[in-house]
Amino acid sequence: MERKIISVSRKRQITIPQKYFEALGFGDQAECVLQNNGIVVRPIREDSGSEFSEQILADLIAQGVSGQELLVKFKEMNKKIAPAMNNVIREADSIAKGEEKYATMADIFGPDDK
Repeated sequence: MERKIISVSRKRQITIPQKYFEALGFGDQAECVLQNNGIVVRPIREDSGSEFSEQILADLIAQGVSGQELLVKFKEMNKKIAPAMNNVIREADSIAKGEEKYATMADIFGPDDK
């Protein structure tokens, strides 16, 4: 782990050290998360959710969607990925803190009958 002290301006602004900026692939925006008495600043990548793009397209094509409608529906579905992932992360954090009950594999798939 590498550590660097940075300044905070009177306008509450910080500058990300160039080495970190380049190494992490920051663009025009960053996500700021309050976590464990600290702030996590991480890049927002333009291709966020791209790992799901093929699956979204395959599902829409299988539904018979094409042309301009395919583009519109793809954009709608793609916008839902980040909020869904944030919900998964929030739920996992809540489970980790003991605030929420978790489901076991047996709860989901039933008892293992070997």
